[in-house]
Amino acid sequence: MRHTRRTLLTAVVAVGTLASVTACGGGSDSSASSGKSATYAFWDPYPQFDASSDWGKRVTQCGTEAGVKIKRTGYDTTDLGNKALLAAQQGNAPDVMLVDNPVVSTLVEAGILNKTSDLGLDTASFQKNIIGAGTLDGAAYGIPIGANTLALYYNKQILSAAKVDPASIKDWTSLTAALQKVKAAGKKGITFSAINTEEGSFQFLPWFWGAGGDLTKLDSAQGVAALSLWKGWVDDGYAPKDVLQNTQTTSWQEFATGEYAFGENGTWQLGNADKAKFGYGVVNIPAQKGGSAPVPTGGEFVTVPVQKDTARYDVSKKIVTCLTSAKNLLPTDTTLTYVAPVAAVQAEQVKANPKLKPWVAAVAAARGRTSGGLGTKYPTISQPLWTAVQSSLSGGKSPKDALSTAQAAAGKG
Repeated sequence: MRHTRRTLLTAVVAVGTLASVTACGGGSDSSASSGKSATYAFWDPYPQFDASSDWGKRVTQCGTEAGVKIKRTGYDTTDLGNKALLAAQQGNAPDVMLVDNPVVSTLVEAGILNKTSDLGLDTASFQKNIIGAGTLDGAAYGIPIGANTLALYYNKQILSAAKVDPASIKDWTSLTAALQKVKAAGKKGITFSAINTEEGSFQFLPWFWGAGGDLTKLDSAQGVAALSLWKGWVDDGYAPKDVLQNTQTTSWQEFATGEYAFGENGTWQLGNADKAKFGYGVVNIPAQKGGSAPVPTGGEFVTVPVQKDTARYDVSKKIVTCLTSAKNLLPTDTTLTYVAPVAAVQAEQVKANPKLKPWVAAVAAARGRTSGGLGTKYPTISQPLWTAVQSSLSGGKSPKDALSTAQAAAGKG
């Protein structure tokens, strides 16, 4: 693909609309290595991990094994995507870069990522649905470091008092019935994030897809059913009105008070869940008519940006291979509280921590937000979708009218 100024600047806008779902903020020097330097630039969205952290040490070690020094810089996820596009425009992209999976398609369209096949990287062992988030037109442009996704945490004490067996929650009808019992018992039902950012879309997608919804047809009967479910919960008092302002963090904080029966949240909250002052469990988000709903895949891909000096790719490949090897995936994903993208490593994770079992099942049913050929169209769909959720839950429009407006807006994207 051509490296045109217009393409890159358009891509910057697209990356900017994809708010991070799981990463934290930060950043420093944006300069990348060049020439035959023995220093290789590595960017990631983990500024919370310094050089002394397990992650920082692993990255450094992979550089040592490749015979080079790594200059690692951590950025906020959205900031990282924007800086990557600008660095490519200026001809000084980093050698290796870890990016949030929805951003991969935007960087590919800008022409700044190498195909894994061109680099000779083996992706055969990675789960197809996980690596699919970084695959366009049948070609993978990175390797997943791990995956996270969504499920329903539940408060054991509240469900017990309301005489609700979590094993009975198999579809929307049984879940709503459980919420009715919880409310009748004087407790609060369910909390989630419906904020007007990517987090809102991320949390709505399991219900949208669980009804059989298609992101290219937002106003389908299936999409209307999903939004009607959420609206019904808010209107009936099973979910609080503040879901409209809730981020995934504030939604978790609500659940952590011990007042709610259910909280929709992610793998990354497991550490916090263990600190809760009440017993908890996890069930998969149910599809409308039963079974596990498809959930969106979160997580990052290790990518190799295009370089003028192609001789650098050999070392970059060694660094990527080191980070994503089976022996390193287990400690890395344990550090990040991610589910490994390889079945054999997942089995090791569950053996070490049985609480990960439902999360492995959830990841197996997960979908990439940009999969199915959506690619860079996803941001132009996601924003109208979260706007529709806001409009409907606030009472501004009916679910049908809100999604009809969203579909019209998405069609112009």
